[in-house]
Amino acid sequence: MRVDVANLTTPATAQQLAPSPPYDHPNQFALLKQRRFAPFFWTQFSGAANDNLFKFAFTVMVTYQLSVSWLPPALAGLVIGALFILPFLLFSATSGQLTDKFEKTRVIRFVKNLEVVIMLIAAAGFMSSNVDVQVPVLLGCTFLMGIHSTLFGPVKFAYLPQALDERELTGGNGMVEMGTFVAILLGNIVGGLIVAVPQAGPAYVAIACVATALVGRLVAQFIPLAPATDPNLKINWNPVTETWRNLKLANENIVVFRSMLGISWMWFFGATFLSQFPSFAKEVMHGNEQVASLLLVVFSIGIATGSLLCEVLSKRHVEIGLVPLGAIGMSVFAIDLYFSSRGLGASPIMSLSNFIAQSAHWHVMADLALLSLFAGLYSVPMYALIQLRSQPTHRARIIAANNILNALFMIVSAILAGALLKAEFTIPQIFLFVGLANAVVAFYIFMLVPEYLLRFVAFMLSRCVYRFKVTGDHNLPTQGAAILTCNHVSFIDPVLLMAASPRPIYFVMDHRIFKTPLLGWFFRLLKAIPIAPRSEDPVMYEAAFEAAAKVLREGDLLAIFPEGGITTDGGLQPFKGGIMKILETVKRDGVSAPVIPMALTNLWGSYFSRIEKVNHQQVAMVKPFRRGLFSRVGLNVGDPVAPEGVTPANLQTRVAQLLQKDLA
Repeated sequence: MRVDVANLTTPATAQQLAPSPPYDHPNQFALLKQRRFAPFFWTQFSGAANDNLFKFAFTVMVTYQLSVSWLPPALAGLVIGALFILPFLLFSATSGQLTDKFEKTRVIRFVKNLEVVIMLIAAAGFMSSNVDVQVPVLLGCTFLMGIHSTLFGPVKFAYLPQALDERELTGGNGMVEMGTFVAILLGNIVGGLIVAVPQAGPAYVAIACVATALVGRLVAQFIPLAPATDPNLKINWNPVTETWRNLKLANENIVVFRSMLGISWMWFFGATFLSQFPSFAKEVMHGNEQVASLLLVVFSIGIATGSLLCEVLSKRHVEIGLVPLGAIGMSVFAIDLYFSSRGLGASPIMSLSNFIAQSAHWHVMADLALLSLFAGLYSVPMYALIQLRSQPTHRARIIAANNILNALFMIVSAILAGALLKAEFTIPQIFLFVGLANAVVAFYIFMLVPEYLLRFVAFMLSRCVYRFKVTGDHNLPTQGAAILTCNHVSFIDPVLLMAASPRPIYFVMDHRIFKTPLLGWFFRLLKAIPIAPRSEDPVMYEAAFEAAAKVLREGDLLAIFPEGGITTDGGLQPFKGGIMKILETVKRDGVSAPVIPMALTNLWGSYFSRIEKVNHQQVAMVKPFRRGLFSRVGLNVGDPVAPEGVTPANLQTRVAQLLQKDLA
């Protein structure tokens, strides 16, 4: 199929996507009232719904209504699914290049035009009375709709970071993920219902597919233009070499690449469950077709709920600490699903009402709802992280590489599930196997990329041990080098700062903290920089400043505690001059990093602060729960200070003012 890339160019006078306005809307649903998001959301919603309406109606026709000798009903779903996913392997690399090279809204409109043409051909196929023509035409349209989805995938996720700011990205991704699964569910339900209408079913499907495509194209006309990120890119039409190049691009950022693997594993996990629902409903749950549909509804609602919860739990940041939480929930409830379903006795096939009437079945549905909810918590932050951390110039190509990996993992999922069934595994045993495998894979990924585990610890501590409130978090930069300076109240100060920041932070810390059991291991995993007084260890002293300067040269966040140690009386100690040495070092390299004053409040007196006296020394971690759970602590973030205006005394004054602000 020839793609006319000339039609994707953008007029110089066309309206461009405006920069995101200040983040002043109450929640992610408010994005549906904004032009930069709403038309895009409904465009992708209509496309996902149409994909599934078409595929499911076609599958039902071949399974129940047509007699095709060369396509038996048992293979129909497999063949249709394979034809749809094949373009993701063949054309994802090309679609990523087109999205990076051309203006994104023009690409979206081109794809929606293509969908209208495909659905017109499909309509002719549905309405044909000649089976020998009808089935090949619809199989061809299945492949073409796969191409349509392949072209739309990269532009869908590359558009979001241009339309939304960092604090909207998790909510926007959650809305898209929710919308996709709701659209899949509606497409399957509507497709199954209208194709079953006697005599007129195929004609109704034809009308519905064309109408949905036209609505999607109309809505796409209202999406603001999003400029090309790499307009000078030279297209490589070889999918094999370009796929390899895209994977290498992604691998340049190890966190992004490992996140791609994590997302692909989620698709492996989800595809295993979705592919087994019909057999699970019939052979294990002893339910009819309506029961199979109910399981799909429960699973889809769980994914949608988990996706929407991400913004609330992350407090409008890209919070990858949710990923380990999601992985834990996926394994726990997949394993519990095995135990809740394996003991169900044999019975005649039940109707939906009889199925719901039995309490044992509610346990199974709760497991399905919760494992899918946690899958939503797992996937949305990973998608947002890839969008945030990928270089804008080749973001779409990295997303295309992610789509290829997703397709490969889903294919492996189908092959493995088939092999396990052939080896006489039961469906509950397959669920148990996948749940256990998920725990192993998740642990492996989190050890390879400790940032996920560290953010999880910070997330749990700041929400389950303390009630942590951040004020002025808009002053925390989402990109570029900066130095964070904060008062030092307790041993877990770095963890709380990490919970407040959307980006990784490298800490300069007293070398004695690294000798504390467990905390020392945690801070080494955090890649904190140990420092000792020059008089005690001059080599470590100089190495610490060089490591700190390297962090800033690479455009990352550096945090220091200028007091030089944890307070023993709760008061603010004099600031030392180490920050001036850091600023002088990076200034010689031409790096200008703003300094951001911060103040931790109400943390003195907690378990991790040095409030207890033992042998005439102030110590911490002596009386657990001395202030109970969920005690309120805070972080006040001040305005950035230019390097030229920084002195230790000036910073101390600013931090003291932030502390007083909490008392006001």
